[in-house]
Amino acid sequence: QVQLVESGGGSVQDGGSLRLSCTASQRPYSRSVMGWFRRPPGKEREFVALMRWHGGSTLYADSVKGRFTISRDNPTNIMYLQMNRLKIEDTAVYYCAWGTQYTTVQSAYDDWGQGTQVTVAS
Repeated sequence: QVQLVESGGGSVQDGGSLRLSCTASQRPYSRSVMGWFRRPPGKEREFVALMRWHGGSTLYADSVKGRFTISRDNPTNIMYLQMNRLKIEDTAVYYCAWGTQYTTVQSAYDDWGQGTQVTVAS
């Protein structure tokens, strides 16, 4: 089981930026896929972005495309989510996840972090 720890959440004004981090307890291997998901208040958890660790292929939800960027740092096993031009509707608990399938389907991911709160205010 992989331990995932998110950090970097907080409160920001509409139009601002935040960078989330997800630290994995072990080095991702060739098939690893890591993703970001979020649960807005009163809603179901939804896909945000994902990345294949080796190769760097990425996929984004339409709602964040062009504003959010997923990246990783190989030596430290850290995945990032740079969030720019934040909107009130981006308010949610953000989770990182670890799996081996390049998919937006949440049930395909094996390990999850505890989540970090992002609040965007007007």
